[in-house]
Amino acid sequence: MSKYWDNMSNYSQPTTSRLQENAKDTVAREKARGKSMEPVIIQGRKIVSSWWGQAWCSNLEQYADYESRLDRGKRYVRTGAVIDLKIQKGKVLARVQGRRKAPYKIEIRISPLSEERCQHAISQCERKIENLELLLQGKFPEELKELFTGKEGLFPSPKEISFNCSCPDWALMCKHVAAVLYGIGARFDENPLLFFELRGIDVDKFIDVALENRVESMLKNADKPSERIIASQDWESLFGMSSFI
Repeated sequence: MSKYWDNMSNYSQPTTSRLQENAKDTVAREKARGKSMEPVIIQGRKIVSSWWGQAWCSNLEQYADYESRLDRGKRYVRTGAVIDLKIQKGKVLARVQGRRKAPYKIEIRISPLSEERCQHAISQCERKIENLELLLQGKFPEELKELFTGKEGLFPSPKEISFNCSCPDWALMCKHVAAVLYGIGARFDENPLLFFELRGIDVDKFIDVALENRVESMLKNADKPSERIIASQDWESLFGMSSFI
């Protein structure tokens, strides 16, 4: 007599070669149909290397409840199983290859930032114009670290992320979702400004508002005397000009 548990071996993890073969077949099939694919390709041993990618993955790995799934997700993204990943405002749409021929469809949604948190970010950035320039270049000002990764930072918390995968796995975060989350970090390595796109922040507007606030702040203080202005009567003693008279 057959028993339910006798068939659990069917759910063993697919081999790397099988995943890669299935992924190759799917990409070729979709290309023949004229569909554009944006696969995540990992070069070398590290999934991410830039501050942006590392910070995203470190934030992800704080979700202790998902530890076992994250390890499987790393394997999948390294294998090249994430055959399509597109970052849009507030969401990520992806397809991940599994044991079957048809890839699984994944959707990850990120809750939008509140106006208060966005304004706080602007106020932090406007303190130094150099910070805005670095952000425009896709780089990261070290002094803004807390703004992004702090308790109320711009990186999403677990409660701000929701997942959906077409696979039959009962887990809230399956290995396919985990692979996509790591794939997002890899995308930030390539283009850090995608982080702002994902969080629903219009970078151009963000910079414009920060600059306007900075200029407004400077104009408010224009009529206030600065301690760095040297009074004319102090010039002689400061520079020893009297010795030349």
